[in-house]
Amino acid sequence: MLVTGNQLKAARALSGIEQADLATRADLHVNTIRKMEAKGPAEITSGADVVRRVQCALEAAGVEFLNHGRPGVRLRGEPQT
Repeated sequence: MLVTGNQLKAARALSGIEQADLATRADLHVNTIRKMEAKGPAEITSGADVVRRVQCALEAAGVEFLNHGRPGVRLRGEPQT
């Protein structure tokens, strides 16, 4: 599950997706993505539906979210762009 701003930023970097592209894929405004990433190591406080849309968009791009005691991300395999 997507938890922190840094986790979101790392997931986006691994998938090679720009903030504006992620916003489009998640049907959100780019400022929403910026504000989420600006949380850094803190927990994202956006609504669950917003976080889920961002997470689904990144998962579709091949990102896997890890939360085994601390948030992380990795590429699952080839992106499904």
